Amino acid sequence: MYSEKVMDHFQNPRNVGEIENASGVGTVGNAKCGDIMRIYLDIDENQIIRDVKFKTFGCGAAVATSSMATELVKGKTVQEAMEVTNKAVMDALDGLPPVKVHCSLLAEEAIHAALWDYAEKNGIKIEGLKPPKADIHDGEEDAAEEY
Repeated sequence: MYSEKVMDHFQNPRNVGEIENASGVGTVGNAKCGDIMRIYLDIDENQIIRDVKFKTFGCGAAVATSSMATELVKGKTVQEAMEVTNKAVMDALDGLPPVKVHCSLLAEEAIHAALWDYAEKNGIKIEGLKPPKADIHDGEEDAAEEY
């Protein structure tokens, strides 16, 4: 049911924890399944993500997608992090079962929410960034139908 990569990231999640005085923090949830994901970003003066941590309350797929999402943005520029989509997270994990696609949406939204927080704190605009959703439920069915 789950790929080896999903199982690896679930059993050995990378970048778990918090960053004190983070440059940006994003929290999103899914009222339908109860998953909650928080991502912390440490961004330097050149807009490079120096460090990233996460805390997730949810199923194994939620933990795995959080872990993979942090791996995908670490060391990247803010603009490169904007390009990390739920599809990119799923592809990096060698796929997810259709009923778990929402977990990858949580990961994408949490990154964007953390970037939004960073932009707000620093009075900057990040090209293509939209205000975060507190709950990803809206639009979830549309995204799941794509796979």
